[in-house]
Formats: sequence, C-alpha cells, structure tokens
Amino acid sequence: MAGIVILLFGYLARFFEMFFGCVQKVYCVTFYSFIQRKEPSMVRKAMAFCLTFLMIFLLVSIGSAHFGMIVPSDDMVTPNDSKRIDLKIQFAHPFEGHLMNMVKPEQFGVLARGQKTDLLNSLKEKKMEGSSTWESGFQIKRPGDHVFYVEPKPYWEPAEECFIVHYTKVVVNAFGLEEGWDEEVGLKTEIVPLTRPYGLWTGNIFQGVVKVNGKPVPYAEVEVEYYNEKGKVKSPADPFITQVIKADESGIFSYVMPREGWWGFAALNTDTKKIKHTDGQEYPIEIGAVLWVKTYDMK
Repeated sequence: MAGIVILLFGYLARFFEMFFGCVQKVYCVTFYSFIQRKEPSMVRKAMAFCLTFLMIFLLVSIGSAHFGMIVPSDDMVTPNDSKRIDLKIQFAHPFEGHLMNMVKPEQFGVLARGQKTDLLNSLKEKKMEGSSTWESGFQIKRPGDHVFYVEPKPYWEPAEECFIVHYTKVVVNAFGLEEGWDEEVGLKTEIVPLTRPYGLWTGNIFQGVVKVNGKPVPYAEVEVEYYNEKGKVKSPADPFITQVIKADESGIFSYVMPREGWWGFAALNTDTKKIKHTDGQEYPIEIGAVLWVKTYDMK
C-alpha cells in the first residue's frame, strides 16, 4: 500500500510543481519520510491526503483557463511619455494569478507600418514562483500602431491530454497616429480587432473576428478573462472567472468590459495536425488566438 501512496504522491508533486514551483520539493521530502514509517494507520491517512489533494488540483487545472499574455507597461505612448515600453510575456491563469512554466518562445516580434521586426533575442528570462516567464524592452521611434506578437513553443497539459499553443497579440499606439491596429500579423490563428484596441473606456464594447489560416471561424468559442494582477477581485463562483461567448456565423464576437484594467480574449480551436509526446503517442494541439486590451475608468 505504501508503494501506491508514493505513486499517488508522484502525481500530486507534478501538480505542486505546476502551481507552486519549487515548493513541491519541500512536500516531497517531508511526505516521503512520513510514508517510510510504514505504519498502516498513517499510510491510510496519507493515501486519503494524496487522493483529496490530487482531485483538488485536477479540478483547478481543468477548471482554469490558460492564457498567453503580453502585457506592456503602456498601451498608448504620447510625446510626453517615456519612449521605452517594457513587456511581460507569460503563460498563466490571469484571474487567479497562477503561472505555468514557459520555455523561450518560437517567435516574438512587432508589426509596425507593415513591417515586422524580430525581437526574439531581446527576451530575458525571469523566474517567478518557480516558473519561467519572459521580459523585453522596446524603444518607440516612430508614430503609429505597434502590434506585438508571440508564438510560444507547445505546452503539454496533462490534465487535458493535449498540447497548447497560444498565438498572442497586444497593440500599442505611438504618438497619436492611429494606423495599423487592424493589420493581420499572419499567425496560424489570430483575433483581428474590429474595435480599435486602445483608448477604451470601462463599459465600451469590444468586437473582433476570429481567424484560422486567414479565414474567419464561424461560431468560434471565445474565453474572456480579467488580469486580476493584485488579486483584488474575488469571484463568487468559478463561472465568473472565465467568461465564455460564441462568435457569430462570420466569426465576429462582442463583449462589454465591466472593469478598468487588462482584458484577455482567447479564441480556441484544434489544429489539424498532432504532436508526438515522449510516450510515443500523438496528441491534439489546442491553438488559441489571444488578444489583450486595456480599459480605463472615466475620472
């Protein structure tokens, strides 16, 4: 029985690693020594402990939405502002504040005035809660809209038995020239904004069209989540964490943002190809088109 408990704890440790990083090492050492005593009553209690927490973490993992994130220090740069913006690139549950480990992306760049600039080498790794996140700085030199985008490497999600790739974008306006915010980057999947994605008041409606391989996706499912950066917003129930809406027959969706701050829109689809995992089996790929916009209160 002790062997079964240790096996269960191995799975539990993987979830601790996903959500709490290095904290799981402490639990492993302590709990393993506890099991080695081999007292039947203690083993039974240990098994109940493992099963309970394993179920909790499975439910959390399945119930929480993953979002690729690009969060700039400013979404509208004026002539009086600093011309440098800092960008945070993460893979997370933005409302709850859980971070997933993110290896260096496949590509990271900016589209401005119809030209792409590769910014991959500007990324610097930053460890947070035991997980890898990324940061970059960019110097604004010309007026116009700057569309920052990232394509991550596939992330294996054991709870869903699939790989996840979220193609993520954010638009930063520079010096008041409002040109380029609706340009397509040319990613496998992306949300093309129909509403200008900056200069938004709280309560404004946002509209976008979901595309895969450049074509609209009818009735695409779109998840919406608030970046609850300091944890001030408390959810009364799980459905409030991730809002879910459906696009229409033309792939167009609409959402009214009820609070000041950053809002993420993630349109999820399944790729036509699969990826072979380390166990030799091929698994589906969830491809997400993610776009971040910011709202401001009227004051």
